[in-house]
Amino acid sequence: MRRKFLSLLTAAALAAGALSCVSCAEEAKDPVKVTLNEVAHSIFYAPQYAAIELGYFEEEGIDLELVCGFGADKTMTALLSGDADIGFMGSEASIYTYIGGSADAPVNFAQLTQRAGNFLVAREDVKDFQWSDLTGKDVLGGRKGGMPEMVFEYILKQNGIDPSEVNIDQSIDFGSTAAAFSGGQADYTVEFEPGATTLEKEGVGYVVASLGTDSGYVPYTAYCTKSSFLEEHADVVQAFTNALQKGMDYVNTHTPEEIAEVIAPQFAETDLETLTTIVTRYHEQDTWKEDLIFEESSFELLQDILESAGELEKRVPYEDLVTTEFAEAAAAR
Repeated sequence: MRRKFLSLLTAAALAAGALSCVSCAEEAKDPVKVTLNEVAHSIFYAPQYAAIELGYFEEEGIDLELVCGFGADKTMTALLSGDADIGFMGSEASIYTYIGGSADAPVNFAQLTQRAGNFLVAREDVKDFQWSDLTGKDVLGGRKGGMPEMVFEYILKQNGIDPSEVNIDQSIDFGSTAAAFSGGQADYTVEFEPGATTLEKEGVGYVVASLGTDSGYVPYTAYCTKSSFLEEHADVVQAFTNALQKGMDYVNTHTPEEIAEVIAPQFAETDLETLTTIVTRYHEQDTWKEDLIFEESSFELLQDILESAGELEKRVPYEDLVTTEFAEAAAAR
């Protein structure tokens, strides 16, 4: 009897050891390499950088490589060619790609920002600015068909102004408009940060309006991946979305000062005071969603803006280009 008891004990110990080894092997599993191509490297995307700096991607088993595409067209090209696993840009790019007949159309699975991230900068300190003040003026806008330009035109129309009544220069790359304005071009410029704040600090411009505030809630940027990647690596997409949700939770529960300190390593060229000013601007205009769910109403508003700008050949089905399962699962954790 004693022998039988010892045998059972030994078997139990061996089984426990085997389970322990399996557990250790699972814990020691190498992180999955994911290449994320972002349309621009901007403080506007603070939740993403908070997730990076606070180690949330590592917690989810992801080794993230961040690459800047410098434009939605370039980011989409990287995604379609396989140089990137996930693209982060305005969702209009996925709509254009779908309409173009892509066999492996990108699907949007997480929305990050719900406001436009640019500001109108004037050469003079205009008091009580009205959008009608732009009639007949020279404005450095954005690339034709891009979100900055389309949202700008949408605001003009919402204020009863025909965009043709404004002299909009769409020939300058969005990354070069601040330098052009500083050099003396135009009466106004539409700028992302840190361009807007930099022009103010240099004394050559004044922020007179927020496109994010005046355009309302707009699905400005979202994450997408090819349908094939979504099917083959659903677990990776879920882990990625979980990490982003943690970053979103952080910025929604901390002060601009705290957020600025956390993301500061991502913007070594920007001093902490300026960084805090910019984060505060975005924080106060309710830039970031509480969750990452890309609602159908937001997608339809985006298509309204594209139609208004004359950039949409036909409307596309929400269910073909958006999935909410990953964002819903991340929000429910």
